[in-house]
Amino acid sequence: MKRLILIGTIAAFGLTGFAQDTAKQDMKNAGTETKNAAKDAGKAVKKGSRKTTHAAKKGVNKSAGAVEKGAAKVKDKTTT
Repeated sequence: MKRLILIGTIAAFGLTGFAQDTAKQDMKNAGTETKNAAKDAGKAVKKGSRKTTHAAKKGVNKSAGAVEKGAAKVKDKTTT
């Protein structure tokens, strides 16, 4: 009977150590996954801001062209 209790106690301590190792590894995995998610989010922001900047430049250039056209029309009307 004493042997059975001793074996049970040793097994319980062994499983507790295993559970701690598993929890430790889970925490490491969670940290790595969080880091990767942050990297992915940063890349998405970078890509989105690049597209937005390009679109803004395109819009500004288009507006500038329209202003030049309008200014040329006004100039033509005032000179004649």
